Amino acid sequence: MTDQLRGKSAIVGTGHAGFGEAHGLTAYDVMAQSALAALGDAGLKLSDVDGLFCTMMEDSMPALMAAEYLGIQPRFIDGTMSGGSSFVNYLTSATMALDAGLCDVALIVYGSNQRTGSGKLVTASRPPAYEAPYNPRYPISAYAMAAARHMHEYGTTREQLADVAVSARAWARHNPEAFERGPLTREDVLGARMVGDPLTVRDCCLVTDGGGAVVMVRADRARDFPKPPVYVLGSAAESSHRQISQMKDFTVTAARASGQRAFAAAGVSPGDIQAVELYDAFTINTILFLEDLGFCAKGEGGAFVEGGRIAPEGVLPVNTNGGGLSCVHPGMYGIFTVIEAARQIRGDAPGIQLNDVDLALAHGNGGVLSSQVTAILGSQNTL
Repeated sequence: MTDQLRGKSAIVGTGHAGFGEAHGLTAYDVMAQSALAALGDAGLKLSDVDGLFCTMMEDSMPALMAAEYLGIQPRFIDGTMSGGSSFVNYLTSATMALDAGLCDVALIVYGSNQRTGSGKLVTASRPPAYEAPYNPRYPISAYAMAAARHMHEYGTTREQLADVAVSARAWARHNPEAFERGPLTREDVLGARMVGDPLTVRDCCLVTDGGGAVVMVRADRARDFPKPPVYVLGSAAESSHRQISQMKDFTVTAARASGQRAFAAAGVSPGDIQAVELYDAFTINTILFLEDLGFCAKGEGGAFVEGGRIAPEGVLPVNTNGGGLSCVHPGMYGIFTVIEAARQIRGDAPGIQLNDVDLALAHGNGGVLSSQVTAILGSQNTL
C-alpha cells in the first residue's frame, strides 16, 4: 500500500465466534457465525456484502465455498493463501478493491474447528521434499531452529522466551474471551514438556477453535455506521522463503521490510504506536518481530521483553488480548491481530482497554516465518 491509499478505507465492524471449543460445528459454521457477528456489529446484512476475502485451512477454493455457504454472490473475491498473514494482507487488497469501486462492502473472514476437529498443532502443508528426510515436527521444528539461532547469536535466554508467554498470559487473565486465563510463571514455562528444543509446550501457541471477521468500507462512508471507524493508514507485505531451510538468516525476518514500508505509507514510526498486536505462534516470534519492526535493535529483543516489559503496566503493550499464546489460535491467528487492534482503537476491547489509543499495529506471519504483513491502523484523529 502506498501513501496514496492512506486512510482510504476503514473497518466498521468486527466479530468472532467459537472461541476455545466449538463442539458440533464445522470450520465453515464458525466462519459464518463470525461473519454474522461482524456484520451485526456494523449494522449490515449478508446481502450488503459484495467483496469477500477469505481463506481456510481446508479446501482448495475456500473463498468460493465461503461465498456459497453464506449465500452471497460477491462482485470481488480474494482467496490468496499466505498462511496466517493472509488476513492482514487482505486489508491491502480490500482497500484497493474498495478504492477502485470493485466492491462497496468488504468482508474479511476466517473460521476453524482445529481443536475439536483434530486437536493437534500440525501443519496442513505437504512436507518439503528436501526437509522431510530429517523428519521434522512441523511447524515447531522450524521455529525452534530460529529460537536456537537467536540464542546462539545474541545470548537470548530461555528465561527471556518464557517471559513472552508469561506476559501474554498476564493480558489474557483480564480477558473473559481468552481460552487460557490461569496463572503462569516463568518457572511454569521452563518446566513444561519440551516439544522442540529450546521450546516447551508453553512456548507454543494454543490449539483452539475459533473464527473472526472484519467489515470494511470506503472512508467516505465510514462515519455512517454505529461504531467508531478504524482507518487503514498503511500496510505492506514481504515474503522471503517457503521452506525454513531456504531462510537466509534465521534471526532476521521479512518483517523488517514490511514494517518499514507500512510505517512509511502511514507516515508514522514505531515510537508512535500505542498498541502492538503480533502473530505470536511461538515465543520467539514476538522477539523477532519486535526487533524487525523497529521497536528495539536486532539482538536486543530478549532483554526488551524480560521482566514484564511487554505485560500490563510495562513499557509497551503487546498482544493485549493474550495473543495466540493465551487467547486463541485456531490454526491461523492473523485475523485476530486486526480485530484486537481495531477494538483497542474503538475503545471496546474485551480485556484491558488502553487509554486513548489512536494508533495500533497488527502484524501477520505465515508459513515458517515465510510471509510477513504489517498494518498500521488509526482513529479519526490520525487522518
